Amino acid sequence: MNDLRPATEDDIPALARLWHRGWHEAHAAYTPEALTRLRTVEDFARRLRQALADIRMAGATLRPLGFCVIRDDELYQLFVSPEARGSGLAARLLAEGEARLAARGVGVARLDIGMGNHRAARFYARHGWEETGTVETEVDSSAGPFRLPLRVFAKQVGNDA
Repeated sequence: MNDLRPATEDDIPALARLWHRGWHEAHAAYTPEALTRLRTVEDFARRLRQALADIRMAGATLRPLGFCVIRDDELYQLFVSPEARGSGLAARLLAEGEARLAARGVGVARLDIGMGNHRAARFYARHGWEETGTVETEVDSSAGPFRLPLRVFAKQVGNDA
């Protein structure tokens, strides 16, 4: 059963809370304190509104279980609630995101992972993503771009034709 759906504006507040909780759990321990302070629920809501057309989610409006955001050739964000972990939802969201990227004509998709996010790196590797190196890039924040080193992963999701 495919319970994934496009997010709506009504979903933003609960998705922002889910993302905030998941981001702080997965990233705060190794992310510079200056960026961690900027990662508020309001900041996540702002970023979700910017990406609304590219968000797919599972769960009810007030109780989202997870979401996936794509951007350009990138699997941009993927978060699953603690209660949905181990259910296969993350793998379904990932596969659906990969399919959307392929439908856009992306041959090789990419994703970036925080340097200390080893759990995510293992998850993506189990699903065919290969680490290709590191990059220092600018990530979005409410105070403007913030430079951060990230691990880069890639996967063939579609034809390069």
